[in-house]
Amino acid sequence: MSVLQERPSASEIELAYNKRLMLVSGRANPELANRIAGKLGVELSPVTQRTFSNGEVYCRFDESVRGSDVFIIQPTCENRAASLGANDALMELLMMIDAAVGGSAHRVIAVTPWYGYSRQDKKSAPREPISARLVARMLEAAGIDRILTMDLHSGQLQGFFQKPCDHMTALFMLTQYFADLALEDLVVVAPDAGRVKLNKKFAAEIGADLAILNKERPAQQVAEIGYIIGDVEGKTAVLVDDIIDTAGTLKAAAQAVHDAGARRVYAAATHGVFSGDAWENLGAAGLEQVVVTDTIPAPPGKPDNVTVLSCADLLTNSIRQIFTDGSVSQVFGGENQLF
Repeated sequence: MSVLQERPSASEIELAYNKRLMLVSGRANPELANRIAGKLGVELSPVTQRTFSNGEVYCRFDESVRGSDVFIIQPTCENRAASLGANDALMELLMMIDAAVGGSAHRVIAVTPWYGYSRQDKKSAPREPISARLVARMLEAAGIDRILTMDLHSGQLQGFFQKPCDHMTALFMLTQYFADLALEDLVVVAPDAGRVKLNKKFAAEIGADLAILNKERPAQQVAEIGYIIGDVEGKTAVLVDDIIDTAGTLKAAAQAVHDAGARRVYAAATHGVFSGDAWENLGAAGLEQVVVTDTIPAPPGKPDNVTVLSCADLLTNSIRQIFTDGSVSQVFGGENQLF
């Protein structure tokens, strides 16, 4: 006669499993990765990374990742100090994700505060790719479990991901900086209609008025300022945007605001790309100060009036919440959805 053994219930099964956090960095922004590691109190896990003579990139984790929550810190940006281009950074990120998945990591989280190709989020002309969507598909095909990013060019980019997308913002860090400056007669100036909601929130946080520039783009990376909606005469203006790239738009905007009678002009943005003639354009813009964060490493030759604030605290708190299965939105009191 057979004897049937009762199976233990789920409550009787004890899972002795301790999660392990691993923090690794690509070559795009190792300074930011080191700041985050210091605040978390962990060491960056060693990774071998190199670029072959034919331009192909290579990476290998130098220790086991099995069963770990692997956080890969890699904004997909250029790093001139490491001779790394933006596309190289993206490829390196994809390879690190694939290596972690192949090494049996428990979860793989891409920490990409600067999401490359974010401005190519729709078709502006026939037969164009939607490159931001393509990058999202590439990251998910490589095997990410979630992505942690900051101030996307448009909040709708989160919809390109099937995996969880944690969207951070540097807004409160930037507004606190300007609040500490205690500037008088402030007016926040939106560079175009698409940034009005962000600038309205920025103005409310520092108790300033709001103005809007009428901007047109006759060609890519070319901006023309038509007129200003609002009063800037005799005031201290703060131009707020999410990205400063070649600074051509910022130069034209600053000139328009100066011509309208502003006493002083400041600028603030989350992402300082600073490509092409950025330093020359900033030098000719007559700005008192340009404030950005360290989502992207500043290229050599940074002018004295460019101030870089670190977003390491925000990313550290978010990484901690993700690892402990806590609430990421609590880092901002639920106010990180700005768009």
